[in-house]
Amino acid sequence: MKYFFYILCIALVLGCQNSSKETTKIEAKQLGYSVKHAKGFSIEVYKDFAIIEVEKPWPNSNKNYRYLVQYTSTHDQVKGNFDAIISAPISSYILSSTTHIPSAESLGILDNLVGFPNTDFISSKEARKRINKDYITDIGQNQQLNTELVLNLKPDVFVGFSVDGANKAYSVFEKAGIPIIYNGDWVESTPLGKAEWIKFFGALFNKNKLAQQKFEAIEDAYYKTKQLETSAKKKPKVISGSLYNDKWYLPNGTSWQAQFIKDAHADYIYKDTSGSGSLALAFESVLNKASEADIWISPGSYTSYEAMLNDQPHYKKFKAFSTKTVYSVAQQKGETGGVLFYELAPNRPDLVLKDLVKIFHPELLPNYNLHFFSPLQ
Repeated sequence: MKYFFYILCIALVLGCQNSSKETTKIEAKQLGYSVKHAKGFSIEVYKDFAIIEVEKPWPNSNKNYRYLVQYTSTHDQVKGNFDAIISAPISSYILSSTTHIPSAESLGILDNLVGFPNTDFISSKEARKRINKDYITDIGQNQQLNTELVLNLKPDVFVGFSVDGANKAYSVFEKAGIPIIYNGDWVESTPLGKAEWIKFFGALFNKNKLAQQKFEAIEDAYYKTKQLETSAKKKPKVISGSLYNDKWYLPNGTSWQAQFIKDAHADYIYKDTSGSGSLALAFESVLNKASEADIWISPGSYTSYEAMLNDQPHYKKFKAFSTKTVYSVAQQKGETGGVLFYELAPNRPDLVLKDLVKIFHPELLPNYNLHFFSPLQ
């Protein structure tokens, strides 16, 4: 009986949440901005305000978050409940993931960034200049934020990142009046879907037109590179990942990384797998299935063949290892050791695709220099 009552209460709460959304009443004309590829958020942009709805900030999340951004004080025309209300212009803010940095830089809003967890991970040269001048405060680790530092900074908004929605520090900030806005760009499963989160920042900072222009340029470049596959004469077999704690971690066939390989006209050995997260396989299983792969990309943090052999002598049984066709993203780093790929690649899928086309079909881009990937030393 208690269990039934508990379920009934949950149903009532959910019913109330849905009901509050239904009562949202907007009497203004919506501008022509929308989301095309991303699945985790949507935007409604009006002259005086914007509504951002984030549907999946982390895997298996079961709550949608709605945020109202007031561009002017005329927001009274909006009726409804929101998880946070932000008043623009935003004069100070905190970001929580390096994948947010390229959007901030691209939209020209880095000057208002006042805090970030573990600033050593940031590779952006412009951001590093501001860090070196102490304009951006290091606020600790994402799961162990320095709450006192954040409270002292008093940002207008904190753009949060979470793997499970269990960051207790966020509750402290919200109680202190700091709005938390969840960003879930990392959950997106398509290259253009991740890049489109620049529109999330466009709506938050009233930079909608610029965000749309930036994204459309990336989208156009991506499609033009993808079109090159029609001229490709071969379709190389590709393997990815490496061993970690006795398991070989590699992208599943429906992942962001697998989509890049497909769009670059190559045959990913595990293209028929699906699911969220990465595959975790036994070494023998990968050896049996992928030993004849022509090219090996992203072998973890390895930067040399010698280091790979020192960890696992059986790597030499792979064709791609013996033919020296292994490519890594671990060599392109910022001045404090942050890997450029992890920061910029989600925002610039056009450059990632160009890199892979160059690796898989070098004759199609003879004058292009790799941006993220490098041959192993």
